Amino acid sequence: MTTTDAAHETLAFHGGPKSIAADHEDLFHWPIVTPEDEQAVIDVLRAGSMSGTGITIEFENQFASWIGREYAQGYPNGTMALLAAFYAAGVRRGDEVICPSMTYWASAMPVLQLGGTLVFADNDPDTLCIDPADIEHRITDRTKAIVPVHYLGHPCDMDAICTIAQKHNIAVVEDVSHAQGGLYKGRKVGTFGQIAAMSLMASKSFAVGEAGILVTDDRQMLETAVSFANYARHNALLTNETLKSHSGIPLGGCKGRMNQICAAMGLVQLKYYDDRIAEIQKAMNRFWDLLEGCPGIRAHRTPPGSGSTMGGWYCARGLYVAQELGGLPIEQFCEAVRAEGLTDCMPGANYPLHLHPVFNDADIFGDGKPTRIAFSDRDLRQPAGSLPHAEAVPHRIFWVPWFKHDRADVIEQYAAAYRKVANAAGRLL
Repeated sequence: MTTTDAAHETLAFHGGPKSIAADHEDLFHWPIVTPEDEQAVIDVLRAGSMSGTGITIEFENQFASWIGREYAQGYPNGTMALLAAFYAAGVRRGDEVICPSMTYWASAMPVLQLGGTLVFADNDPDTLCIDPADIEHRITDRTKAIVPVHYLGHPCDMDAICTIAQKHNIAVVEDVSHAQGGLYKGRKVGTFGQIAAMSLMASKSFAVGEAGILVTDDRQMLETAVSFANYARHNALLTNETLKSHSGIPLGGCKGRMNQICAAMGLVQLKYYDDRIAEIQKAMNRFWDLLEGCPGIRAHRTPPGSGSTMGGWYCARGLYVAQELGGLPIEQFCEAVRAEGLTDCMPGANYPLHLHPVFNDADIFGDGKPTRIAFSDRDLRQPAGSLPHAEAVPHRIFWVPWFKHDRADVIEQYAAAYRKVANAAGRLL
């Protein structure tokens, strides 16, 4: 069908036939759980070793080897892993951490728990990751770390970020929760900063149930993280004399043990993960190749031949260019796409954190002032209009299918639905 023919198709929104008539749930189901995963979990249950450490240690060792770091430490969720990573990076009362506004709250909130504060940076409008050009002017003598979040699977510009961090002698704490297995110029994300942390919860690309993990090459950072929440492993892992003197009680007052049911599943998932995300990348790149040149739509992906990849392509999105479609509101575009048989085409992603009341007026710990500025010597809050690209995201990105298998005939149907609506934008207006 030519573009001219497509422009005259009757939209399902106007009573025409749907582009996608059948249910393709098998294309989207995740994680892939096999009898091997089930048996690994059953073995832990029958042994009664859910709260043990042996299987978790094996998983940590294999995960560290897979990602390319010296050490890995498991946690019950990604938020706890990030909290321990920030603590290991030295974030304490009054310190500042530069974080993208466009991210999930767990990339930022642990900083407040440690008495630090957030300085939000804008995102790049194409990658949706933190914009390196908006980082350096935000650095002060209180800045302790930068948090590159590989958002929706797209790797950050780690060359630029690491150059800035080295120049100012501040830590880089990578949040890899959206991008396990993704590459930046041929090297796995999570291996650039001094420390990295990530979620492994059920909806993530690397999913083991409800868990998190941090990775580092720095032994001192590992031991500091262990001392914070992994008290049961102090004797085995701590060599620092100061930290050893506090053995037996977690300095963070919380238990950071990964459940071994998750660790057991992680060992199985790790065996097949590279092949599975390679299949996802083939499918998603096929989808975007089919939409190349479509008005109003841009792919959110790494450039072909760059050596960078989207990993498991977590929470796939597209970029919307309303002016190419006569100014058609993104909400109306998505509604018409849903009518073509896609139930999950919605605009937007996360809410810009710098505008959320928790980061502006919430007194979380009863200090008599907003927690964001409780231990700061200046008001760091950022009003509406201060980070324009982050604030524009809800109006310029939309959900696309997150294919887990590369089935050309079906993927063509989904791509056709988006193209059909884009070509008929004038009739929607």
